[in-house]
Amino acid sequence: MREQLATGHAPGPGGGAGKRLTSASLALLCLLTALALAAGYANKARCTGPEFDEWGRSGPGYQERAYQDVCYSDVQNLWIGRDIDRHVFPYVHGSMDDSGELRGGTVEYPVLSGLLMWLGALPVDTDAGFLAASALLLAPFGLGVAWWLGRLSGRRALLWALSPPLVLYAFHNWDLPAVACAVAAVFAVHRAGPPLRNRAVLAAVLLGLGFAFKVYPGLFVLPLALFVLTGGRGGAALTPGTRYDVRGALAVLGAAAATVVLVNLPFAVAGFDGWWASFRFQSNRQVDLSTNSVWYWGLRDFAEVDGFQQAVGVLSPLLVLLSFAVACAVGWRLRERTGTYPWIPVSAAMLCGFLLLHKVHSPQYVLWLLPFFVLLRIRWGWIAAYLLADLAMGIGIFRWLGEASGINDGFAAQALVLGVWGRAALLVGLFPAFLRARSAVDDDEGGGGAGGSARAFALSAEGARPPDEPVGGGARPRQHDPVR
Repeated sequence: MREQLATGHAPGPGGGAGKRLTSASLALLCLLTALALAAGYANKARCTGPEFDEWGRSGPGYQERAYQDVCYSDVQNLWIGRDIDRHVFPYVHGSMDDSGELRGGTVEYPVLSGLLMWLGALPVDTDAGFLAASALLLAPFGLGVAWWLGRLSGRRALLWALSPPLVLYAFHNWDLPAVACAVAAVFAVHRAGPPLRNRAVLAAVLLGLGFAFKVYPGLFVLPLALFVLTGGRGGAALTPGTRYDVRGALAVLGAAAATVVLVNLPFAVAGFDGWWASFRFQSNRQVDLSTNSVWYWGLRDFAEVDGFQQAVGVLSPLLVLLSFAVACAVGWRLRERTGTYPWIPVSAAMLCGFLLLHKVHSPQYVLWLLPFFVLLRIRWGWIAAYLLADLAMGIGIFRWLGEASGINDGFAAQALVLGVWGRAALLVGLFPAFLRARSAVDDDEGGGGAGGSARAFALSAEGARPPDEPVGGGARPRQHDPVR
């Protein structure tokens, strides 16, 4: 495998040799990713058919099979319960009733995910067809992530192509487009071409689109703006005599905000209640088993206590924002020492804070974190431990749900507990580990990439050069709401 994924060596702009995957190696990387995606679809498809009821729901025993065989997916599950099976255009005629149920085509995800769900349902009339059509829509995004990561970080992209999470969760929910937007944004910033400000604005647009798929890529706009504010790598993009590029940073923030507004505005105008209901649903979501976060597993005995849900609804976002502030502040201190604001490490640390402290931690969120294992050089022990903990949690929770046993009973329950708390502990450790990590990005615009010299990484998590070097129909079935 190592021989097949050979690298070509091309000198970077600063004279260093940067390791690049050849075209054949990139093609092989995408092929391996396609095989992983095919395995992921085959795993989820085990829950489909062979019989279908009048609503197109698989049988017999759909729910029991989904849990016991660990082939559950939100894609198949949400075929019923959001009017997807009725091919209702999302949001425009929707609402949320007094009980918190979404009606009239509204789904609980941002508008671009809602559009993908609608498109996937158009040509089919069963949950099996919906899963297959959705997989066809999502797979190109997974392949795009592989290609961009291969261009950015060489052989490390095998972590994406061959990782268990891609098989388990590629078609669990509609996360691949958001992941693709985040990785494409990194690619836009770190490829040679237009000035940094222009590349960063393009990246901000991509992050804005990612926000309209799954929100989380929008977190990375702030560290990107700080990267531009300080002139990028080594301050090289600053004009002589200026300390900060304020206009560039504002352009990044404005481009991301404008993208979010332009994508959401047509839905808000056409049906405000249905559009706003998706945000209300997430805001009002209770801490329960379906959220799968440390808030539930650590405090579930208090879940029915008056005021508990309201308290978590305030405390969780406050702690998330505090973690963001800490990550950005540490990044600023690193910039003062190295000359480069480490926007990728700061983004990774912010994501760790979000995953740990947010009241929802769905299993497929590991796909959000996976590209940072590729883009940043952290110890392999961190990666292996996190993937093992996630695997224990991902398999354990569905087997435990299928067994309907107590949380202290059986192997599945123990695997779940170990996975949940092991993952949480690792996120705590990964927060500073990411901030200390060197970049694995083979950077066209600044030299010293994935294959550059050790000295090129000596002073900066972003690989900045040392400062002494030059810088260049009928009653419908009840919808199940498991972990998601």
